[in-house]
Amino acid sequence: MPRPSFIVLIPAYRAARHLADVIADVIASVPEAAGHVLVIDDGSDDETSRIAEAAGASVLRHGRNLGKGAALMTGLTEARRRGYRAALTVDADGQHPGDACAKVLHAPAGALVLGVRDLAGAGAPKKNRFSNGISNFFLSRFAGIPLADTQCGLRRYPVDETLALMPQETGYAFEAEIVLLAAAAGLAIEQVDIRVIYPPENQRVTHFDAVKDPARIILAVLRTVRRTRAAGPRSVAARRTSAADP
Repeated sequence: MPRPSFIVLIPAYRAARHLADVIADVIASVPEAAGHVLVIDDGSDDETSRIAEAAGASVLRHGRNLGKGAALMTGLTEARRRGYRAALTVDADGQHPGDACAKVLHAPAGALVLGVRDLAGAGAPKKNRFSNGISNFFLSRFAGIPLADTQCGLRRYPVDETLALMPQETGYAFEAEIVLLAAAAGLAIEQVDIRVIYPPENQRVTHFDAVKDPARIILAVLRTVRRTRAAGPRSVAARRTSAADP
């Protein structure tokens, strides 16, 4: 099989519980991803790295926990070093089923592709839906385009274009910062409705604080707006694809 133009990046922190299933599900739905999955172990103190390697992924490991944004930057930098043009990012908690990964991957080429979850339909906790709504409101306002889900980790990044944006955030705010920087740079943004899995709260593995992290995201938005304001307005192509579209 020819080498694909994309790599799958999975930032992982204490993700031993679901990681093997996540990797297997991605490869089952996107067979060409086999041999092209990179797990960035962000300083885990469990079996995350061993499980990732046993499941067929390669692993880069941070010596200590640096944050999701730092893990994504490590992965994107490695993707560029290896010559990949795109990076599909998948969360390690089992929230993103393989069919959703395939849909985001195969969206129109060249764009920054954002997965859009139906949080209410999936039974997401109310605090998560509220925090996502707040983030969506602020990012839509400052990006100048309607954004339906600014916290979804299932995305497809154009590697060179993303790194050229020079993001600075190291935590969860990285994903908000990237959207604002992409909008300011005139990079096309594609939004794709996806299916999502939310297990009962007592079975979920998450390190996202639904109160503190949205506050950090808002502060990051304000920092990023200050950085991009001098560049002036750009034309941004933004489109939404429904779950029923092929």
